[in-house]
Amino acid sequence: MPTSPQFETLLYTTDGPIATVTLNRPEHLNTIVPPMPDEIESAIGLAERDPAVKVVVLRGAGLAFSGGYDFGGGFTHWGEAMNTDGRWDPGKDFAMVSARETGPTQKFMAIWRASKPVIAQVHGWCVGGASDYALCADIVIASDDAVIGTPYARMWGAYLTGMWLYRLSLAKVKWHSLTGEPLTGTEAAAVELINESVPFDRLEARVKEVAGRLARIPLSQLQAQKLIVNQAYENMGLASTQTLGGILDGLMRNTPEALSFIETAGAQGVRAAVERRDGPWGDYSQAPPDKRPDPSHIIEP
Repeated sequence: MPTSPQFETLLYTTDGPIATVTLNRPEHLNTIVPPMPDEIESAIGLAERDPAVKVVVLRGAGLAFSGGYDFGGGFTHWGEAMNTDGRWDPGKDFAMVSARETGPTQKFMAIWRASKPVIAQVHGWCVGGASDYALCADIVIASDDAVIGTPYARMWGAYLTGMWLYRLSLAKVKWHSLTGEPLTGTEAAAVELINESVPFDRLEARVKEVAGRLARIPLSQLQAQKLIVNQAYENMGLASTQTLGGILDGLMRNTPEALSFIETAGAQGVRAAVERRDGPWGDYSQAPPDKRPDPSHIIEP
């Protein structure tokens, strides 16, 4: 497949009317660090401007779609964007996350804003901010054993894109927002957080099948249908929900408990902090093997 300009954190390829964006930090479970949000926006922009492309597929290389934001050592890899003299600066934080040109949420909302349909192909872990990436897509297809969740609901964060709120019923979103409990791909499809789940060995073929069917529809028809559905959700207050989510996320990363969480991660390692957070629940990395994604399920970039 012809390859477009090189990126640091992802791959971009096209095959006829289908563009594929592959998160490509497999050795780090495709965790989100700069410049990934900018590169997601740029890759979606390439597909938008290519008249031959009708559909975009978003996926992750290796063992997972994405493990979410990389919080090892706090957000030091974001430099002084959120800090002044090494300390959290709430003024900088809210300004950075809410601004169109700098906010990570606004960058991966390019998936939502794209006029062309985007299919998220989810396998392995799809947690934290990665679930925001996936749920911004128009169609989400996951492997049955994928794990989708927001562990930051328990510590160090708040909903960012708000897609969990808009996709789930009130009862379900209250449950998951307060408990942080994850869903398997099968469970996520059953409650209509995502469109469907399939066995891993059928995942790529199913996504290709759906993308191919969409590509048979006139592009302007696809764009019109996406626009009217998106606009209905915009009218429900999506933008203001996201503004509040970004501000609350900054606050929740800097409570006394959250700072202790990061101190533990820095002194004893991220694993120790995560064990303390998720151990009582027995889920995510603390779940028994049969409740975690199958480690043999790997997507080749």
